[in-house]
Amino acid sequence: MKKDYKFNQYYKSLNVFSIALIILSLIFLIFKGLNYGVDFKGGTLIEIRVETEKPDIEVLRSSFNKLNLGKISIKNFGSDNDFVVKFKRDELNDPEFIENLQRNLSQELTYDFSFRRVENVGPKVSSELLKAGVTAICLSLMAMLIYIWIRFEWQFSVGAIAALFHDVIITLGIFSALSLEINLSIVAAVLTIVGYSMNDTVVIYDRVRENLKKYSDIKIFDLTNLSINETLSRTIITSSTTLLALLSIFLFGGEILKGFSLAMILGVILGTYSSIFIANPLLVFFKVSQKTVLKEDN
Repeated sequence: MKKDYKFNQYYKSLNVFSIALIILSLIFLIFKGLNYGVDFKGGTLIEIRVETEKPDIEVLRSSFNKLNLGKISIKNFGSDNDFVVKFKRDELNDPEFIENLQRNLSQELTYDFSFRRVENVGPKVSSELLKAGVTAICLSLMAMLIYIWIRFEWQFSVGAIAALFHDVIITLGIFSALSLEINLSIVAAVLTIVGYSMNDTVVIYDRVRENLKKYSDIKIFDLTNLSINETLSRTIITSSTTLLALLSIFLFGGEILKGFSLAMILGVILGTYSSIFIANPLLVFFKVSQKTVLKEDN
């Protein structure tokens, strides 16, 4: 049975919605910024498990404050018995720091505990990691731009890149609004989002080009809708199976993987949405026609 969903009827209204989301995301990114993790900010992160039924986070915070570690951040990390502690320190070259910290903390706390994970990143390394992460994202966007520019006509390139920026900016805006931590795994997720979004857009664009050569009497407004419908089953199957795997990671993969899986879930949803409602309306805006494709092919 041939599908004929009228996606093109929602181009204008959803474009306004997307622009509003982008503006809101930029406001959060500019005025609130991102919550950088230890990877990018530097410092020490300790995941601690307290062996008691209902540990008091205020008692734990008070015990750490007595150790003169400077400004400390403590919050629950998954279960009620797990906490993550973050602070900055100067004794980066002290190999016995963690052992001394654990011993001193045991004198302050009245219940048993264990350090499950310890991460330490110096200020120089953290700045280098931040620079490397930003560079990786910029280079991936540039590589995608070059690929699309060579593969398609410039009108298609603009649509694909607009969809990419749409997905990345809104994802980062959501992380900023919710104060979710940005670490190296989130950078990896953003890079994956770029590839996923581009792949979905290219599949539809390929069909648009084929249909432009096949149907000379159909205007681009209706032809994009036809192309979306023809590739819809592939889009739904790919997106739904990917989301099932990511939801499993989000729900059962533990607290460490929650940020990464959430970024990926947002990326899949936004990538599917933008390939239909951002990339294709721009082809309509630029009035792409059969002459455009045939001219470029010649």
